[in-house]
Amino acid sequence: VTIVLSFGTQKMSQEHAIMRKLQAVEGLGSVSVICSDKTGTLTQNKMTVRKIVVQDHIIAAEDVSPENPEEQELILASVLCSDATCQDGTEIGDPTETALVRFAQNCGLSDEKMRGEHVRISEIPFDSDRKLMSTLNQHGDVRKMYTKGATDVLLNRMTCSDAEKQEIVEQVEELSKQGLRVLCFAAKPFSGDTLSVEDENDLTYLGLIAEMDPPREESKQAVAECRSAGIKPVMITGDHIVTASAIAKEIGILEKPEEAVEGAALDAYTDEQLVDFVADKSVYARVTPEHKIRIVRAWQKRGNIVAMTGDGVNDAPALKQADIGVAMGVTGTEVAKDAAAMVLTDDNFATIVKAVENGRNLYRNIKYAIQFLLSGNFGAILAVLYASIAGLPVPFAPVHLLFINLLTDSLPAIALGVEPHTSDVMNEKPRPADESILTKDFLSKIGLEGLVIGVMTMISFLTGYHQDGALLGSTYAFGTLCLARLFHGYNCKSDHPVIFSKRFFNNKWMQGAFALGAILITAVLTIPGLHQVFKVETLNFEQLGTVYLYAFACFPIIQLLKWVRGKLSE
Repeated sequence: VTIVLSFGTQKMSQEHAIMRKLQAVEGLGSVSVICSDKTGTLTQNKMTVRKIVVQDHIIAAEDVSPENPEEQELILASVLCSDATCQDGTEIGDPTETALVRFAQNCGLSDEKMRGEHVRISEIPFDSDRKLMSTLNQHGDVRKMYTKGATDVLLNRMTCSDAEKQEIVEQVEELSKQGLRVLCFAAKPFSGDTLSVEDENDLTYLGLIAEMDPPREESKQAVAECRSAGIKPVMITGDHIVTASAIAKEIGILEKPEEAVEGAALDAYTDEQLVDFVADKSVYARVTPEHKIRIVRAWQKRGNIVAMTGDGVNDAPALKQADIGVAMGVTGTEVAKDAAAMVLTDDNFATIVKAVENGRNLYRNIKYAIQFLLSGNFGAILAVLYASIAGLPVPFAPVHLLFINLLTDSLPAIALGVEPHTSDVMNEKPRPADESILTKDFLSKIGLEGLVIGVMTMISFLTGYHQDGALLGSTYAFGTLCLARLFHGYNCKSDHPVIFSKRFFNNKWMQGAFALGAILITAVLTIPGLHQVFKVETLNFEQLGTVYLYAFACFPIIQLLKWVRGKLSE
């Protein structure tokens, strides 16, 4: 199992998912809820300014005129109240802020010149709780404070009339419905040297800047795969609920408007009430880190295995709480990565879905390997039990069992563990996390297949026993059991018949394990010098053919039983 999981982590790392905890690989197969951030994960994280609002007019980005004093003042505020830089095609800083700087440059304005002429004296960094950022800049002989942030927060801190505020709200709604992320800007004269949070009041409205972060092309398909796999995709974002809903609807997460809710609404519910509340919610907007933890816990209390994405320091508790914490490798902090079980090197939601598919395939391969081992061992046990009850000689010597365990068992089992992955696992529902691997159905397969192998082994034993005594019978039984288990490896590749399918030859490791095992057992049975070491009688060509015939007979019988089982289950 450890070898299979190790191979699985190697494969997943090649597909942009680095597993930090080995047990999480198997846990991915049980994930039934994926809580994902919007920006950069479901979207391209390539923010671009599309529209601005000044003097109650919505203006497309390409129609902005820097000569207009109001428009120039808004662009100046957006550059001064940001920390991003864009030089020679290299962007450093938050994507939201780099978009503002690029917009100023596209308007023919130099961000370096603006920052040089209006030196920053003090600042209050952006905070996810305040949802604001403020800077104090020198304007010739005077100083001016600029503030940017969420419109709903800034509205209560500006000197606008109620009518003006209502008009701003309507403009934000209109832009948000188009999937645009809206930033509000305000300013005021300031005479001091240091800013404090208390100073972020009595501000004068400057305007709005609306940015677009388009959804990733693969997000829509990934969300559809989630739904077909019985996984509920959930968007958790700090954006405005209208913006979040527009993007979520476009990629298929949101089906009904009532499935979207703001984080503030969660505060009205206790943790027990939240368990029922989250059942029909798909989008959570304007959330805080505390809300994320409560959302994850609520889904877990509903019996779900939850994967949660995050990139910031504040996301670490939620990543720890989730069954599978997923950190962003590109934009994520080291704290977030340390708290996560998986790190995405491309920050892509589709990679999470692919990792779930890999997790399901790995779990299925592990079951195939266990099915192979237990059914083969059960067949050997039945053979020995029959011989004991019937008063026959013991069909196997200790060296035979060692040979089986070391060579004809281990190689096919590992080969089954690296069986090529298929996408059909995503048509199944997530398995319950507390489900035993030895289910009633699984045990019945092991018992039936073991019975076939055991019966053919004893028929072979009796054939050799009646031909020339116990030693030949033991040799026949040993050879038949070894070869039958090698053939049985192909039976365990699928729950359905593979005899006439492309899947029969799709695993080069299985071909190698079968070939090596067959060569070794054939050598033991036919090379004279080995008969004393392995307690066998050297077989001639006809006797070897008999052994091969009995061993191969198990394969079509079990394939037929799989076909019958499939028909009965339809």
